[in-house]
Amino acid sequence: MKTELMQFPAFAAALTALGVRTRALQLAKCPPVQMVVRDIPALGRAAMISRVTVPPADLRDAARASGIAALVLNPAQPAGAACRDAGFFPLFTPAYRAIVPLHQDPEVQTGRQRQKWRNRLHHAQRSRLVISRVAMPTREAGWVFDANDAQARRKGYRPLPRCLIEAYATQAPDDVCLFEARLGGQPVAGMIFARHAQCASYLIGHNTAEGRRRSAHNLLLWEAMRWLACAGVEMLDLGMIDTVNAPGLARFKLGSGAVAQSLGGTWLHAPGLNLIARALPRALLV
Repeated sequence: MKTELMQFPAFAAALTALGVRTRALQLAKCPPVQMVVRDIPALGRAAMISRVTVPPADLRDAARASGIAALVLNPAQPAGAACRDAGFFPLFTPAYRAIVPLHQDPEVQTGRQRQKWRNRLHHAQRSRLVISRVAMPTREAGWVFDANDAQARRKGYRPLPRCLIEAYATQAPDDVCLFEARLGGQPVAGMIFARHAQCASYLIGHNTAEGRRRSAHNLLLWEAMRWLACAGVEMLDLGMIDTVNAPGLARFKLGSGAVAQSLGGTWLHAPGLNLIARALPRALLV
């Protein structure tokens, strides 16, 4: 199983450093999985497990044995029937994310890109952009965080918190990097990535008006993919795809050579819900 960011021990350690309670759930037939734990009045101990491919019934049984009263599950892939049969009730339908398979041969990598995306990459490569890679945490990333937070407030989305990214970088030195594009010594675009075992994730980024004119994000993503592939990383998670609210960003991600991959939605196992969940028609499950 590929190591998802939310299942990486350093990510759990970063959450713990920020005061979030985490635990490794021990399983009989699989490696331990990371979960976030919280006590809820009148219910008891609740937990959330994200981005796993472990059978839901195994997670349910192990959680029960460890004293978990309610379990929220976000599978890494569609598992509707298995969740329903294990007594999980659906809360949210599956979303899609963009996954880039990485290859050490640059010609193979560019061959997966869409023509328009590749043209923009060539445009950026002919520009006067200077690309750098800096290990996190670093003060140089401050402007990226500030600009991304301002954009998130304007557009109404919630980015990954700065404190969590910096805490992860502290727990996993050299695995979190800022890729930055400068023009005339001034930053015009930045993207932050995290490695976790043989996988990597795009965390946050920002592109200025000048950066967009020069297709800076195409070049930054390309440089990041080359660095990650040479480091032995096999796949890069570019995050969610939203073709309705952010169609341009979705085209950018898919144009880079990414494939759309469905996650498994959000499910809840709690007292009183299991009988209702098992009565749901299979035709309604994804």
